[in-house]
Amino acid sequence: MTQGFNAATGSVRSMSNPTVLIVPGLRDHVADHWQTLLAARLPLVRSVPPLEHEKLNCRARVDAIDRALQGIDGPVIIVAHSAGAIMVAHWAATRRVSDIRGALLAAPADLETPMPAGYPTTEALKDNGWLPIPRAALPFPSIVAASSNDPLTHLDRARKLARSWGSRFVELGEVGHLNPHSGFGEWPRAEELIRELS
Repeated sequence: MTQGFNAATGSVRSMSNPTVLIVPGLRDHVADHWQTLLAARLPLVRSVPPLEHEKLNCRARVDAIDRALQGIDGPVIIVAHSAGAIMVAHWAATRRVSDIRGALLAAPADLETPMPAGYPTTEALKDNGWLPIPRAALPFPSIVAASSNDPLTHLDRARKLARSWGSRFVELGEVGHLNPHSGFGEWPRAEELIRELS
């Protein structure tokens, strides 16, 4: 069995076991968010760290994904939420992609449609390089998991994004934006979907 040395942890591990890379949305890491709780449970996991500056800049977010991936040896499964799913689409459309086993894109935010108060405006998102959302097929297997009552994305829009990206579509039912405000917390199904990509 092929093994690799993980410089970040100083450990040798099987190259067949993927590392999960957590890509949060624009609010970055929230203590009681399912992604944060998931990261605490997984044996091989890294997270894209929060940006100190240019938090709304799409290119800076894509660069942060690149930097996080550079610190990982072996295959990777990306687990993105909200605008993080859109970051992954931008990253895949503009960067050399290798060693990505798959991606779970949960509750992708429809940044092309005006969002509720408290979120960036469509104009601000356009000025910062987010729009249009890339529609090219992703060069790795992916699952889009979407809510039927997400305030940031209508189900039909999520379904169309999944079709464009070549993703398997999973309808989650009425789970809001799949965040603490919607009652999540723990989201056990994430691990099930990650196993499907492994």
